[in-house]
Amino acid sequence: MLNVFLGRQPILNRKQNLVAYELLFRAGSGNSAHIINDVQASANVVINAYGQLGIQRVLGRQRGFINISRELLMSDTLLLLPARHVVLELLESISITEEVVQRCLELKRLGYRLALDDVTQVDDQIRSLLPIVNVVKVDVLALTDDEIENVIETLKNWRVTLLAEKVDNQARARACMAMGFELFQGYYFAKPEIVKGKQIEPAKLSLLELLALVTQDGEIDGVEQLLKRQPGLSYNLLRMVNSVAASLPHKIGSIRQAVMVLGYRQLQRWVQLLLFASNASDGGMSNALMQIAAVRGKLMESIAAIDRPDDRNYQDRAFMTGIMSLLDALFGIDIRQIVDKLQIPDEIIQALLYREGRFGQLLHLIEASEKGDGAQVGAILTELDFLDMPSLRQAELGALKWASHINQQASSTHK
Repeated sequence: MLNVFLGRQPILNRKQNLVAYELLFRAGSGNSAHIINDVQASANVVINAYGQLGIQRVLGRQRGFINISRELLMSDTLLLLPARHVVLELLESISITEEVVQRCLELKRLGYRLALDDVTQVDDQIRSLLPIVNVVKVDVLALTDDEIENVIETLKNWRVTLLAEKVDNQARARACMAMGFELFQGYYFAKPEIVKGKQIEPAKLSLLELLALVTQDGEIDGVEQLLKRQPGLSYNLLRMVNSVAASLPHKIGSIRQAVMVLGYRQLQRWVQLLLFASNASDGGMSNALMQIAAVRGKLMESIAAIDRPDDRNYQDRAFMTGIMSLLDALFGIDIRQIVDKLQIPDEIIQALLYREGRFGQLLHLIEASEKGDGAQVGAILTELDFLDMPSLRQAELGALKWASHINQQASSTHK
């Protein structure tokens, strides 16, 4: 279980009101970044903002400026980002070719807003993008006042918003205000703050298997089963879907529902993005708690199938309840934080927090069985009109066999 960090620097308007944040790669709690790979850094920012920390927590109602490398610009994974949330900030390292220009036109047609980063002069390459981009960020730290005015004079010919970045003192802030900049960013106004959370890192092997499956339009049952083998990956998927689809009228509470809402195309982009950000770490199923979580999930699903044999959604929600009942111990996150971040259905919330409702009753039954509390197991079975002791023991054996098989598969592929 690793900490995850994200830098967030405010962007202000002329009244010094907050209008956006730039999201920045951070490998630790220090307010600096040593970036070796632009693709990995950008991918990590997106994964951390959407999949780990939750976009509502990171941005609130504001837009997020995200640095985009050429590889991500040209990749379909970029389309995972909802246009309403982000401004795609093209890194100055991108060579502006005709292919890049056409890609930017395509993104603009799809509703994305674009920004040019660290502009210090307006050459022919930048001119080719000025009819397309929405914001031009001028690096005022690298220029004199006269040079800044020359850049502004040139940019007045296009309908772009001018942002003064790297404003580091009051004199430069006043000068930029007088020159007509509309947006401002820099240490004079606010240093980046560090947003910290816990990272739930899925096994790279499972990502590759999942990518292969969705790329070949595999059956949704196969996708669902693969995701069920990785509780951390399932959690990450639900976080992502509930962030991206925050406007949906119903909460997403099962793996199958999440896959259906996201769709194979978006699911493929999400997996590709996770692979970009991966550091080849290997979670697997060897951890004892992970094994118990898998057993609980399958056992909850099996009992739910006895309760409502024709209600697949009910069974899916039961599986997620079982898996999530140990996420606090697995990932070092308070269960209330998990519930808040996932925006899961109320019946799962009540089960996880208070052991209330039918799912709470089933969780209480499973926990009593794990502790060997026969009296409590018998009392709960008496309350249930669809389950007896032989059926419970048979379901437990099936869940143990299923989890053991998954564990053996993971262990053999990691040798």
